[in-house]
Amino acid sequence: MKIRAVLLNLAVALIALIVLFPLVWMASVSFMPTGEAATFPPPLVPSRWTLEHYQDLFLNQGMGRYLWNSFALATLATLLALSFTVPAGYAFAKLKFTGRERLFQFLVAALVVPAQIGTLPLFLMLKGMGLVNTYAGALVPWLASIFGLFLVRQYALSIPDEMLEAARIDGAGEGQIFRRIVLPTLQPIIVTLGLFVFLGSWNDFLWPLIILTDQSNYTLPVALAALSREHVQDVELMMAGAVVTVAPVLILFLALQRYYIRGMLAGSVKG
Repeated sequence: MKIRAVLLNLAVALIALIVLFPLVWMASVSFMPTGEAATFPPPLVPSRWTLEHYQDLFLNQGMGRYLWNSFALATLATLLALSFTVPAGYAFAKLKFTGRERLFQFLVAALVVPAQIGTLPLFLMLKGMGLVNTYAGALVPWLASIFGLFLVRQYALSIPDEMLEAARIDGAGEGQIFRRIVLPTLQPIIVTLGLFVFLGSWNDFLWPLIILTDQSNYTLPVALAALSREHVQDVELMMAGAVVTVAPVLILFLALQRYYIRGMLAGSVKG
């Protein structure tokens, strides 16, 4: 039994090493002098640690602007998605209205449709509304997520009907019930959904590439792709840009992972 546990731990450690090695090497290369990563065999650690590539990114390449664009868009996308999705998910779980089940089944069925199919129609609609090359246009796909709606609904089903009815008997309105009972109960799944949306909008490449035509409005993934075309040979600079793109969301996920895991497990069990 002990041998089996040791072998299992070794296997897990090996898998973790394989997964983490590219990230660690990426960070290491970002501190190498220009051209060192192109040597063969590639070094694992810098011969001389330097911050020149990070200085170049923020002083000459405008990375600070792109970092702010990504942070602002991801934050707004998260707040707007939660504002629309959480009340809708609760309504589908606990409020009775005509056609509720059929409408929910129709929405869930739409999950099988690839999001890329709606890209062109959505772009043409936003073009007609004058929202191309605007942050408002970049936020539209994140306003309401069917997956997020499903996630919140499944978690909200665990709220006892007796609790809601008791609040109504005591004279509480639906708004009070939602604020004082539902929102505190849904806190784990709200954090989980918020993390999903923030990470998704931060890492999104295709839609910002399509909708944002002005370079000053680029998000980090789009700016990094544009930068790679101009500095394709500068591996160290590209790795520094990748670190700037990955580090904020990695830190955020590590900080909130316990809430994320709690929300996912609770939703799967109670739903």
